Amino acid sequence: MGSTVAASLLLLLSAVPAVFAVTFKVGDISGWTAGMDYTAWVTGKTFRVGDTLEFQYGSSHAVSVVDKAGYDSCDSSGATQSFSDGDTKIDLTTVGTMHFICPIFGHCPGGMKLAVTVLAAASSPSTPSSPPSPPSPSSSPPSPPLSPKSPPKTGSPPPKTGSPPPSASPPAGTPESDLLTPPPSSPSATPESEPSTPPPPPNAASKGIMSYGMIGATIVLMYGVMT
Repeated sequence: MGSTVAASLLLLLSAVPAVFAVTFKVGDISGWTAGMDYTAWVTGKTFRVGDTLEFQYGSSHAVSVVDKAGYDSCDSSGATQSFSDGDTKIDLTTVGTMHFICPIFGHCPGGMKLAVTVLAAASSPSTPSSPPSPPSPSSSPPSPPLSPKSPPKTGSPPPKTGSPPPSASPPAGTPESDLLTPPPSSPSATPESEPSTPPPPPNAASKGIMSYGMIGATIVLMYGVMT
């Protein structure tokens, strides 16, 4: 976690100069050429670390980075860097004065020399922090504290849950015989008499037995008459 935060801060700090960095085209529309007064060109300009100098020139010119002595004597023999690509971009990385000349013979004495004073990178403007917003009032007032429950009276046991209430004592003056005599019971409701169920009809077997009996009796009577 700590390494991630440190890396993020370094990335932010490195990005700050890039946000305010400026690319200066040396000589503006004229570019890097002979017959130009570059001492007048730098007047009124501020160069800082992170800015870039862009030299645009033809094939007959070049750019050499020299020290103060080489700048004054137009001597490029001690140059630390030399370019001849026609579009040279040099980043300003250190605070101090940088010196540039054209190494082609006769061009530096003709005015193709440049001294740039580099200042420290501009710091990012600090953003004023907004004051903290006051806490919003509560929408509902706080509820009053609950009153403590009154303690039970001394000597009276708490009522048991689910126990039946005590029976009421008989009124004064009631004879003892009345107390012992149970109250008359109310006549129970007599259920309505159900309708009688008719006897089941004789089945087929009983009918057959009766028919055979009648036939037998008839035969016996006829036999007695004939004899």
